Amino acid sequence: MDFNWKTFITALGLAFVIEGLPYFLFAERMPKILAMLAERPPSFLRGMGLMAMIIGLAVLLVVRA
Repeated sequence: MDFNWKTFITALGLAFVIEGLPYFLFAERMPKILAMLAERPPSFLRGMGLMAMIIGLAVLLVVRA
């Protein structure tokens, strides 16, 4: 099994685009949102991260099936 670097770099680039969207679209509100997230307990942030990963995996499974 060969590692497909082109697909990996494409996925990495897409991740950067998606991560940058909120900062571009909501630049004025992002400091307040980040401050609000900083006040949340780590368990809440881990839960959000876990849900994001599960949703991402579900999308990949649906698209790749």
